[in-house]
Amino acid sequence: MRPLDGITVVALEQAVAAPFATRQLADLGARVIKIERPGGGDFARGYDENVRGMSAYFVWLNRGKQSVTLDMKQPSGREVMARLLGRADVFIQNLAPGASDRLGLGAGALHERFPGLIVCDISGYGDRGPYRDKKAYDLLIQSEAGLLSITGTPEQPSKVGASVADICTGMYAYSGVLTALLQRGRTGKGSRIEVAMFEALCEWMLQPLLYAHFAARSIPRCGADHASIVPYGRFTAADGKDIMMGIQNEREWAVFCDRVLGRPELATDARFNSNTRRFQNRDALLPIVREVFGSMSAQDLVERLDAADIANARMNEMAEVWAHPQLQARGRWTQMGSPVGAIPVLRPPATHSDFEPAIGAVPDAGEHTGAVLAELGYSPSDIERMRAESVL
Repeated sequence: MRPLDGITVVALEQAVAAPFATRQLADLGARVIKIERPGGGDFARGYDENVRGMSAYFVWLNRGKQSVTLDMKQPSGREVMARLLGRADVFIQNLAPGASDRLGLGAGALHERFPGLIVCDISGYGDRGPYRDKKAYDLLIQSEAGLLSITGTPEQPSKVGASVADICTGMYAYSGVLTALLQRGRTGKGSRIEVAMFEALCEWMLQPLLYAHFAARSIPRCGADHASIVPYGRFTAADGKDIMMGIQNEREWAVFCDRVLGRPELATDARFNSNTRRFQNRDALLPIVREVFGSMSAQDLVERLDAADIANARMNEMAEVWAHPQLQARGRWTQMGSPVGAIPVLRPPATHSDFEPAIGAVPDAGEHTGAVLAELGYSPSDIERMRAESVL
């Protein structure tokens, strides 16, 4: 038994945020029925063709789902959706602002018909306020929420390489659905969850927001270095490889000075004997660290840092992460099915002692349309007629 065995999720979803949430639900055993556009499906299918002709985004986000193509603008398409929702526990959508209401899929209308249904609405800025109708994509939200202002070099702001606005939104939607299922188990009633991308990322930005507000200055952009802890960042070894290293407290600082730098007197130097002073005098301190690090190979440097129990990491490229010995040793790689054969994927990071996650296949667009409609009571002739009318 998996925790969500027997739970049915209907997802009118596209792109990243909602699909990321529903993929987590599918991993826990939920049946996720993904509604896609006839004639192409979720536009994330076309983001790239790098996974044997499939989009890396789509492969990442959509395993374990059943794909049904459905034109929601046609009355018969809306009737199919109504039958689906009549059997569903959760409905999740991230259409353009106002689109779900125009389709009759707003939470108020749905709860009149299906009082036990959990409705999760994902949007860029929420259902009210001056930004309600603005389009919202990951990079735009990173910018609007201030993440770009603190990321990059002093000269150049940069986006975060992963889709963090979408990912954090999806995770809040996922946890919101789980809590709503728990609440329904107590009350018997469905509820509405609203997750706005802007608000989700602003929550992740609260520490820099607090810092900037109360210090009356913005956090500086420091490239790969920490903005307020020194030394904590990127250092280049003699062989040109970069190592990340960080000091978190004064005990570590004293050990670092003695066993890594070979300069124990620096631990009590008045310029460096607290993080505040190290930060104020970073231009004097960092050249000392770089000189020592620049005299050693990356391997020797990592060994010396590890021997002193000083936190460090290699600056890995994607190929090095793919072959990472830690992932191999813990058996984190597994296989999933797809229209182009088995594909290696990582297991979900939350490992449960009592069950294995459901690593289902990536669906082809509309792959399950006929089977799902047959379950809803549609005859083969009904299904063929709707196909002819481009409803499916």
